[in-house]
Amino acid sequence: MDPLTQGLIGASLPQALARNRRALFWAGCFGFVAGLVPDLDVLIRSSDDPLLYLEYHRHFTHALLLIPLGGLICAVPFHLLFGRRSGLPFKATWLFCTLGYGTHGLLDAFTSYGTLLWWPFSSERVALSAVSVVDPLFTLPVLVLVILAMVRRQRWFAITALLWASLYLGAGVLQREAALEMGAALAEARGHTPVRLDAKPGFANILIWKTIYEADGRFHVDAVRPTLAPRIFTGESVQKLNVARDFPDLDPGSQQRRDIDRFDIFSDGFLAQDPVMPERIIDMRYSMIPNEIEGLWSIGISDTADPDEHATYHTHRGDTAEGLDRLWSMITAPAVD
Repeated sequence: MDPLTQGLIGASLPQALARNRRALFWAGCFGFVAGLVPDLDVLIRSSDDPLLYLEYHRHFTHALLLIPLGGLICAVPFHLLFGRRSGLPFKATWLFCTLGYGTHGLLDAFTSYGTLLWWPFSSERVALSAVSVVDPLFTLPVLVLVILAMVRRQRWFAITALLWASLYLGAGVLQREAALEMGAALAEARGHTPVRLDAKPGFANILIWKTIYEADGRFHVDAVRPTLAPRIFTGESVQKLNVARDFPDLDPGSQQRRDIDRFDIFSDGFLAQDPVMPERIIDMRYSMIPNEIEGLWSIGISDTADPDEHATYHTHRGDTAEGLDRLWSMITAPAVD
């Protein structure tokens, strides 16, 4: 999730467990900051290897096994700096920091980016795909309730924030299941037998979903509104990436070829050659407009690159205002009989 949401959820859990009004204030402060700390993995990057960032974001710092250590790393400086002012024993500071830190990876697991919760025992990226990484309807009530808990020094506001977050995430899980059912029905209506099918929440909402399935060597993307006047917004299709076919001149032993494999692991195999810019490989899972192919990020392959030269990394945002307008039109479009 976005940093604000991570901090707020990180604050709300220790607030909800604070035993008195004074502790509640410091619980919120410590939990908020600790809830942000796991994303310091964004500092693991290299100017020579642009994919290093993708590999290590939401990696070991988000693992369940590291939660107590992460809480301790936060608690030590907090106690040294604020121990006298807070009046909290070190164990309480550690507890609040650990709770805040621990919410981060769990919340990220509800998005579709993928989080290595089980590291070092597994490299599987947990991605429940129940909520967008940015969703104001999820965040704003939590923001108001956490602030009220801090100002009023009453933990039931924080408990309500956690309840809202849980209900919203639960609704996202149910919405995804309904979106998957619509995607499967759509594939069947087209006479396709999907090799695999997935559904991702649209940007900043859980009403419009991107469905993507693989059939006969192609990816088919559509947008669906599974509830509140269900509707399908027919999309596009593109061939699944075949490196030998799409990049016949690429040296199999080159660094770029290895980077394609790395990008393939990160993207869970949802890769395709960009129809507009064929020198680029796009991650099919994400797009601003959910029934379009245009990806939010890609890697670039050059025929003239040295054998040890890395692929380039690109992000694509396009016209954000236009994209939001089109997404809103899908959210508000009338049902079709």
